[in-house]
Amino acid sequence: MSDETERADERFRNLEALPSRTLLEALIGGQDEALRAVRDALPRIDAAVDAAAGRLGRPQARLAYCGAGTSGRLAMLDGVELGPTFSWPAERCVYLLAGGTAAFSQAREGAEDEESAAHTAIREAGIGRDDVVVALAASGRTPYTIAAVRSARERGALTIGFANNPGTPLLDVSEHPVLLRTGPEVLAGSTRLAAGTAQKAALNLFSTAVMVRLGKVFRGRMVDMRPSNRKLRERARRMVAEVAGCDEADAEAALQATGGAIREAILKLEARNGVSRGAAPAAGDAATGSAGADGGAGPSAPARIR
Repeated sequence: MSDETERADERFRNLEALPSRTLLEALIGGQDEALRAVRDALPRIDAAVDAAAGRLGRPQARLAYCGAGTSGRLAMLDGVELGPTFSWPAERCVYLLAGGTAAFSQAREGAEDEESAAHTAIREAGIGRDDVVVALAASGRTPYTIAAVRSARERGALTIGFANNPGTPLLDVSEHPVLLRTGPEVLAGSTRLAAGTAQKAALNLFSTAVMVRLGKVFRGRMVDMRPSNRKLRERARRMVAEVAGCDEADAEAALQATGGAIREAILKLEARNGVSRGAAPAAGDAATGSAGADGGAGPSAPARIR
């Protein structure tokens, strides 16, 4: 029996003959299925978040993303966005893509079948007990991805696998398997559609929740964001003003004094105003991702400033 994501849905056997509006309605229906699949997977994603936050609270722990083709590119996209959004250090993100990082723009034929390359990549990256490996494969059968997870788990890494077909090897070998059951695609076999949307949404939820658990969000705001352009500098100024309860001129002055560090600017203003925040993190905690003296994240991590 073929994987669900590879089966053709007979409702769309004449897809190319549909008027554009009807075609678009069919495609958006597939996206609805993708979000339903993510919602159904929330209990598994929840468990993966808590496990990953606990591991990533260690000072040198790294988050490694693994995949091939569309799944690999989606994985890499999630990782590269953690720096500007949460100041997650680049050296604490690892990308294990079939065919190398050049696969982001153009996959090399046959790379996803190379199990030995996966073992080599895991070894050369030094994946070990402090690391979390997040692996994605729509089919759940990609040899490169499965081999990478096996190798990472043998080395003591925490492994999380996202797949869109039930009962597949990736889910079997991952410590935290997450099934995103999207079923047949509207365009048969095109897993960049519903399967890809489900993967992107699940990654958004997973990585954002992990960063929240690591204390990188305060009052629903990205206090560890890097204000690297005019729009983000304006956002940072508004954020500091709203949280510290000051005008934007004072917020701007505090940001200038802290080199654009939003968290430190808030603490500086509140210290000036005699506001006690309890166990607020020292400058630099956000960059290291440390979550407490015991190295764990735990439910108390976000409460450092409140």
